[in-house]
Amino acid sequence: MENFSFNANILLMEGLKVSPSSSVPAFIFLLLIYIFIMVSNIGLVVLISMERSLHEPMYLLFCNMSINDVFGATTIIPRILSDVFTPMSQRYIPYISCAIQAFCVHFHAGASYSVLMVMAYDRYVAICNPLRYVTIMTNRMVVKLSVGAWVAALIFVTILLGLTFRLTICRQTIMNPFCDNPSLFKLSCQNLLINNIYGLGMAVVILGSSLCSITFTYLRIAMLCFRSKNKAQISKALQTCVSHLVVFLILLFSGGIISTLHRFPNLSDERKFASIMFHVVPPSMNAVIYGLQIKAVREKIRVILNRNKKTMSSKS
Repeated sequence: MENFSFNANILLMEGLKVSPSSSVPAFIFLLLIYIFIMVSNIGLVVLISMERSLHEPMYLLFCNMSINDVFGATTIIPRILSDVFTPMSQRYIPYISCAIQAFCVHFHAGASYSVLMVMAYDRYVAICNPLRYVTIMTNRMVVKLSVGAWVAALIFVTILLGLTFRLTICRQTIMNPFCDNPSLFKLSCQNLLINNIYGLGMAVVILGSSLCSITFTYLRIAMLCFRSKNKAQISKALQTCVSHLVVFLILLFSGGIISTLHRFPNLSDERKFASIMFHVVPPSMNAVIYGLQIKAVREKIRVILNRNKKTMSSKS
């Protein structure tokens, strides 16, 4: 694959490995998933923005997740779609474009965990301290938490990619369906110890902090439900928390698979497939899970659908 003249500004992307007979089904499948991600997440953000009754901290914080999902899917899926019908020997990409994609990929992953931690805090205050919820979760606090989640991810990823950009390139082939930090620093022949240490440390900090904070939150909520004799309170707690917990478990499971497969070089193809699924499965499920599980959102969707049916029937 690396038999063309060396040019550090132009890289060769391995891309998605599909046979010629599977190119069309793979393209259609990914395109439909991408359309679904865009429609479901943008639709939910528009719904929350337009409906005043949904202008509550929980829903406004969820808009961060939907926006991040749209951003993450747009980062990799269009490029993969464009490469499906391109021979592997001709999948060139400028280094700067690859670097931008790598930055966006890791920024999306980091923001996914930080946003979920913020949402867990919101649920903790709402259920464990309901009398002070309105005074704590003000519009200003929602903005601060949202900005903090994005800025934290930005700082971590800027340092991560900054350590990679300092390296000198001696190879040109990206052995991955899309550009990410490991793919970029593996192009260098220099000592990668600092990159590996910081990358592993960043993963431990992000995964560990999100896992610990969300575990603590749900343990406190579970203890409250166990002590409470108010069935309505228990039902409300379960209704608002199940969606958040399912989304987090899907994200944690998807990220865990990639980390595990990295330890088995003979499973490189499986790891590449899993890395795509990390940026496809959670974004395609988050809006559905929240839209169907949360009663207020579900009822608003039902009202809008009924309104459209009545409008269409009156016109006919």
